Amino acid sequence: MNIKDLHTDTKSVSTASLFKTAEGTVTSIHILAGEQLKEHVTKVPALLVCLAGEALFENENGIKLTLTTGDYVNIEPNTRHWINAISTSNLILIK
Repeated sequence: MNIKDLHTDTKSVSTASLFKTAEGTVTSIHILAGEQLKEHVTKVPALLVCLAGEALFENENGIKLTLTTGDYVNIEPNTRHWINAISTSNLILIK
């Protein structure tokens, strides 16, 4: 199995559930170049890992981080955040 096989290039943003337990989830996120995962809030702490591509993570507190292969960011709960794909990007979200 390969993460890339979970997504097609027909949707600007797509997600796929990889793993789910009573305590949390792991989700694959695919964002096409120039597209955005719109502003949203998570109620629990999360970890976002960039597997491929280049994406800009931003939040309402003024944090701006460019994520490339292997980079990650801890996402604070109850904080608005969004992601802009500079190039087509594959990310993993762990909650």
